[in-house]
Amino acid sequence: MHLLQSACDRASFEMWKQYSARMRANPPIHLRDLLDIKPMGKPVPIEEVESINAIRKRFVTPGMSLGALSPEAHKTLNVAMNRIGAKSDSGEGGEDPAHFHRNPMAITPSAKIKQVASGRFGVTAEYLNQCEELEIKVAQGAKPGEGGQLPGMKVTDLIARLRHSTKGVTLISPPPHHDIYSIEDLAQLIYDLKQINPRCKVTVKLVASSGVGTIAAGVAKAKADVILISGHNGGTGASPATSIKFAGLPWEMGLTEAHQVLAMNNLRDRITLRTDGGLRTGRDIVMAAMMGAEEYGIGTAALIAMGCIMVRQCQSNTCPVGVCTQDEELRGKFTGNADKVVNLITFYAQEVREILAELGARSLDDVIGRADLLSQVSRGSAHLDDLDLNPLLLVVDGADKIVYNRDRDRNAVPDTLDAEIVRDAQRFLEDGEKMQLSYTVQNTHRTVGTRISSHIVKRFGMRNSLQPDHLTVKLQGSAGQSLGAFAAPGLKIEVSGDANDYVAKGISGGTVVVRPPLVSPLVASDNTIIGNTVLYGATDGYLFAAGRAGERFAVRNSGAKVVIEGCGSNGCEYMTGGVAVILGSIGSNFGAGMTGGMAYLYDPDGEAQDHMNMESLVTCPVAVDHWEAQLKGLIERHVEETRSQKATEILRHWDSEKGNFLQICPKEMLNKLPAPLSLEADAIPAE
Repeated sequence: MHLLQSACDRASFEMWKQYSARMRANPPIHLRDLLDIKPMGKPVPIEEVESINAIRKRFVTPGMSLGALSPEAHKTLNVAMNRIGAKSDSGEGGEDPAHFHRNPMAITPSAKIKQVASGRFGVTAEYLNQCEELEIKVAQGAKPGEGGQLPGMKVTDLIARLRHSTKGVTLISPPPHHDIYSIEDLAQLIYDLKQINPRCKVTVKLVASSGVGTIAAGVAKAKADVILISGHNGGTGASPATSIKFAGLPWEMGLTEAHQVLAMNNLRDRITLRTDGGLRTGRDIVMAAMMGAEEYGIGTAALIAMGCIMVRQCQSNTCPVGVCTQDEELRGKFTGNADKVVNLITFYAQEVREILAELGARSLDDVIGRADLLSQVSRGSAHLDDLDLNPLLLVVDGADKIVYNRDRDRNAVPDTLDAEIVRDAQRFLEDGEKMQLSYTVQNTHRTVGTRISSHIVKRFGMRNSLQPDHLTVKLQGSAGQSLGAFAAPGLKIEVSGDANDYVAKGISGGTVVVRPPLVSPLVASDNTIIGNTVLYGATDGYLFAAGRAGERFAVRNSGAKVVIEGCGSNGCEYMTGGVAVILGSIGSNFGAGMTGGMAYLYDPDGEAQDHMNMESLVTCPVAVDHWEAQLKGLIERHVEETRSQKATEILRHWDSEKGNFLQICPKEMLNKLPAPLSLEADAIPAE
């Protein structure tokens, strides 16, 4: 490790070669340590091999969030990778909007890859438009199956602002199964992202595991452009050891399976394959290429180059070198700079170039997918000689005809109703004229309002001066999935009918209203009008629905205000901000992992507490004027927008009905509220 740091510090390739030789001399630890490389032919002059600049562009610093990393370390990685035309990944903590403003006199500190799943932190319409690539983090190599997490002590004012949460309050990301239950759900998210950003490619991050090839084939058919196979090595700057020990598989197993299955199904040339997880030397890079990878993630080594000394206390906010801490005093000890990271990537590229020349190859493209150039060798250990690595070394028939083109256009997705909306709204987009547009909608019209939100952000910005209904889109019928996803300030969508799953997913300041048609004979408050996973990952804006919502309602809401008339199980899970008013019954496990925001439940029968997850919550009647005004104001707005009969009746008898409301607040928020919850000294504890 010290050799690696010294090499990067002094820009010494000789020291790097010593480091690489020592790594190779270590006892076998990884599967690739039991493999050797066969030459393609006679060595070629190094001048004939593709340039260091071209090789460096294949490198990525994987998703490490601002929060896990200090702001200085996060920014340094972005600047270094942008300087050499490579890519850095924002991680799942959002990014400071100040980075989005380009300065022609300086290298931009904005990451080219922005990481999302719709419920990740800080995912706004603006954030999604400031990148070349959007990475959906389905899982994390170091701790598959878990969402991200950040201890409260690492949530500073800056982190809280970027993540739309509260200083000092612990943050937990939903595991991916909350919004991605199936490959169809993933395809929908890919479609949503390609609507909000009409230029970017979409990456899907998968974990090396048995069967990952089948998943990769589904991801390719779902119109992803890049697939990242993440190995179990490396780690995360904020997770407890119990999350990252004895989890995941080596990238060698996942990468080769994904490459082989994609090739067998004639899908390999649609996809760029990337891998990460403990790539330590140029030799590792060449082996990864032979197993099918075209791009390579360098995470831990990049942190070491910036000064990380692997004391493994990232989650405790006590990093002594200022790499993985938010403590201002410790951040002052950060000595990393972009030059050191550039040196590191240059050394990888230089070593790769030398190995290619030795093998008789003129570019990395010549060896990608050439597993036949690898052979198993004995490293002097009988129990390792019994290991059969032949499954890693298979070459699929016809693989020699695959064209590896990282610069291909992204896989196209069909237009939605927004293509028509954008055409019809030209006066609004060009001159800022207030407009109202009307359309008939059906459930094949997905992601309505998202592409126009992209145009709003580019034309007027996120913090614009548009009126909330500056562009009103009125829809009649049954809207498809992701209605109003990432809707921007200035856009209002009104539906007379109903809507499918993911309504107002990631809403970023817009307004969505769903009400039954006037002629409907149904009792609105008894019937579902919007589907599952509504308001997932919302950051700002309003949703009013005169009817019930499905399951997983307002999961990871971090700023939107919403009124509905009932919901299914897992409502308000992992919520970190915003206000939810529910004028009907709830399903089980309500409020699990909720660490911010406020909820109000209409509970005349006193049954709500039986369905709540009381671990992190306190409940009380609505007894303080401040909170009563908030609740009543939202219900009044709900009546105004939806003509809800149930809400009208509640307001008509407000003095008696307000006693039927239960106010729900996370325990961690009690000392951070603008007004007390009750007139007594303490709220009623949830227990």
